[in-house]
Amino acid sequence: MEIPRPLYLNALVQCRHNGLVKVVTGIRRAGKSYLLFTIFTDWLRSQGIDDAHIIRIVLDDLENTPYRDPLVLLRHIKSLITDDGIYYILLDEVQMVDRFEELLNSLLHIKNADIYVTGSNSRFLSRDIITEFRGRGDEVHLYPLKFSEFMSVFEGDVRAGWNEYVTYGGLPAVLLQVTHPQKSKYLRDLFSETYLKDIVARNHIRNTAELEALIDILSSSIGSLTNPQRIVNTFRTVEKSSISAVTVASYLAALQDAFLITGVKRFDVRGRHYIGSPLKYYFEDAGLRNARLNFRQQEETYLMENIIYNELRARGFDVDVGVVERVGQDASGARRRVRYEVDFVVNQGSRRYYIQSAFALPDADKVLQEKRPLLSIDDSFKKIIVVKDDMMLKRDEDGIVTMGLFEFLLDEGSLDR
Repeated sequence: MEIPRPLYLNALVQCRHNGLVKVVTGIRRAGKSYLLFTIFTDWLRSQGIDDAHIIRIVLDDLENTPYRDPLVLLRHIKSLITDDGIYYILLDEVQMVDRFEELLNSLLHIKNADIYVTGSNSRFLSRDIITEFRGRGDEVHLYPLKFSEFMSVFEGDVRAGWNEYVTYGGLPAVLLQVTHPQKSKYLRDLFSETYLKDIVARNHIRNTAELEALIDILSSSIGSLTNPQRIVNTFRTVEKSSISAVTVASYLAALQDAFLITGVKRFDVRGRHYIGSPLKYYFEDAGLRNARLNFRQQEETYLMENIIYNELRARGFDVDVGVVERVGQDASGARRRVRYEVDFVVNQGSRRYYIQSAFALPDADKVLQEKRPLLSIDDSFKKIIVVKDDMMLKRDEDGIVTMGLFEFLLDEGSLDR
């Protein structure tokens, strides 16, 4: 099964010949190797690049064990560069090379080499891998399949596809599994045997029970505001644990470093500044979150919000949670400050959008509830409500756009419609 991933292919194409190491990051099984060794390689060939100028080495292949020695690998690569043309060096699982940072820095000294690497162990999964190159690395972050990518190969209509996607997520190998037991076992095993082991090994975590309890807490409260102290209080009440806020913060950082979750800051829209703790946390993949809870707590409202967040990030936007404060009156007529929340403040260069995720708008009261935060914003940037209902896009007298979820997810240009 071939799954087109044009967003990431375009990112790699735009990074060509920039003098940096292109580092493809992302959680395991998201498709990093497939992106580099199939999609990007096929594109290079389509541009007339001959195979002699595409040096591809899969370092977890047993036959390539000798190349895990950095000097042996460096000499081998140099021996394949026989003219002044551009050579594309593609290294998969580069972390298997001893002192791989030194190797990559050495490859940067080859003037006609363009370098691309992937890696997926506990160290290479971390966000801080780019800092190893001190400005000499260019990251392309690969997310699990977006809904549009998922639907490009799913055999069924959009509603059936959504039901699968919101349940099992977008890791490509899930599409190869047929039954619920197969899909659920794959996701649970991947979570426990790969992701957790990587995180524990990288961060030298001894109390794995605490880490797993934290993951369960986050899984049960996606999109809810929280911070280490609130989580500590939950531990004391539910887990009867004396875990410290410092330990919780370190676990949260480890989970984010491994791309399993993302912490989202709050932004004061009127005051134009960030607000500190608490944050919201979303999962990189809905299927992994569901598998962690044995598919018990599948509140579609919150999963939809999580999927919208991931879609926005995959499109290259910076995303915050918005806060809007207004002075209003209570029932007695007394003046008081009212704080409204905008689900997502979305930025990319000079572009900005305010987006509300609403599972349904059954009546006028719910419509007003979703519109009120948007109406409290004074600027003229576009304001959008995304609803699960299958509906035609409409724009009301306040300039607020309401669109259906599937239109939003399947149309890359939906925000500008």
